[in-house]
Amino acid sequence: MEVLDLRGLKCPLPALLARRALARTRDGGEVAILSDDPLAEIDIPYVCEREGHAVVGVERLEAGVRVLLRRGNAALRPPG
Repeated sequence: MEVLDLRGLKCPLPALLARRALARTRDGGEVAILSDDPLAEIDIPYVCEREGHAVVGVERLEAGVRVLLRRGNAALRPPG
């Protein structure tokens, strides 16, 4: 799993860099984003869901947020 520490970057950079990281990840692969931008917990899930990726979780930290993403919603559906 790739972890991107994007603390110190402001909107829209965290969402754009998360999108870029997912683009280079294999289907079903996960990317964790660390950000202290107050809009990151809204912007990153919005961009990812819009592009068909899954938001696995959002965790508020003392100094920001950790957003766990999975490339492609297909990774959440059971095989069959």
